[in-house]
Amino acid sequence: MKRLIPYAQLVRLPNTFTAMADIFLGALATGLLFQRWYVAICLLASSTLLYWSGMIWNDYKDVNQDRKERPSRPLASGRVSMGAARLLAIALTFGGLFMAVLAGFRIEAGNWLFDWRPFVIALLLVIAIMTYDGVLGKWLAFFAIFIGLIALVVVYRLGQVYPALAWLRTDMLFGATIVVSLVSVLGLVVGMLQSDIPLKATLAGPVFMGLCRFLNILLGLTILTIELPQWGWLLALVIGIYIAGVTWFARTEAQTSSQPMLIGAASAMLVALLLALTVPALVLERTNDREPSWLFPYLLAGFGCYLGIAVLAAIRRPEPSRVQPVIKRAIMGLVVLDALLASAFVGSLGLLLVVLLVPGMILGRWLYST
Repeated sequence: MKRLIPYAQLVRLPNTFTAMADIFLGALATGLLFQRWYVAICLLASSTLLYWSGMIWNDYKDVNQDRKERPSRPLASGRVSMGAARLLAIALTFGGLFMAVLAGFRIEAGNWLFDWRPFVIALLLVIAIMTYDGVLGKWLAFFAIFIGLIALVVVYRLGQVYPALAWLRTDMLFGATIVVSLVSVLGLVVGMLQSDIPLKATLAGPVFMGLCRFLNILLGLTILTIELPQWGWLLALVIGIYIAGVTWFARTEAQTSSQPMLIGAASAMLVALLLALTVPALVLERTNDREPSWLFPYLLAGFGCYLGIAVLAAIRRPEPSRVQPVIKRAIMGLVVLDALLASAFVGSLGLLLVVLLVPGMILGRWLYST
C-alpha cells in the first residue's frame, strides 16, 4: 500500500472526484444517467484516466521547478522515477481514449451504431491537456489543431452533401473544435511573445486549463444521441470560466502572489457564478420536462459567500498560507458547483452529487490536491 501512495499523490487522487462530477453533471442534465448507464460508466472512466494523465504530465514537465519549490513531491523526491511516470501517463492517455471509443458504441433496433463524438471530444481534451502541460510544443499543438479544424470543416461539408455521411454533421464536434482552435491561436500568440516561458506560466495557461474543463463537460454531454442543446454550451462555459479563474488564482501559490492578479482571478470566478444563475431560465425556456430546484439561487449565493470569504482573506494577505487553502476550497468546490447546476435540471436530487466531496475530503487529509 505504501508503494502506491506516491502514485496517488502524483495523480492528485482527491481531485479525481471533481472530474467525475463533471460527467455526472452531463448525465443528470440530460436525464440519461440510468437509461444509458453503460455510456456513463465509460465516460467516467475516460475522464478519470485523462485527468490522471494530465496531472502526471504536469509534474513531469515541472520536475526541475518542484525540486526547488516542492521537493517532497513524488517525482522531485525520486519516489517515482521519471521513466515510470512517462510510461504511466502514456498508458493513461491511451486508456482514456479507448474508453471514449467504447462510449460511442450503442445498439438501436438490434443494430450496432457508433458515435464518434466521445472519441473526438476526448482527443481534443488530450491535445488541450498536453498543450497546457508543455508536452506538445506551442507550434506543434497549434498546427495539429488547425489541421484538425480544416479536416472537420471538410467532413462537415461532406455530411451536408452526401446523406450517407450525415453523422458527420455534429454541431458539438464542430463547435468544440472551433473553440479549441481559437484558444490555440491565443496560445500561439502568447508563445510567440514569450517563447522561453512554458505556456501554462503565461496568460494563456489559465485559459487552457479552463478549456480542459470546458471539454470535460462536453465529454459528459456526449451521452446524448442528439445535437447539443444551448444549455449544454452554457454549462461548459460556466465550468470553464470558473476553473480558468481558479488556475489564475493558483499561478504563484508557492510564493507571495500579486494582489491585482488575485483580484482578476476572483473576478473570473464571480463571472462564472453569475452566468450560472442564468442556467435555470435557459433550461425552462428550452425544455418542458425540467423542474429546477427553488433552492438553486440561494445555494449558489451561499457557495459564492463560502468561497468569497477565503478569497478576500487571501487578497488582503496574498501569502501562500492564505492562497493555497483558497485553491483547495475552490477545487473541491467544483463538486458543489456541479451539484448546484445539476439541481437546475433534476431538482434537489441533483444535490446528491455533493457526496463526491466525502472521498475527496477524506483522501485530502493525507494527499495534497494542488
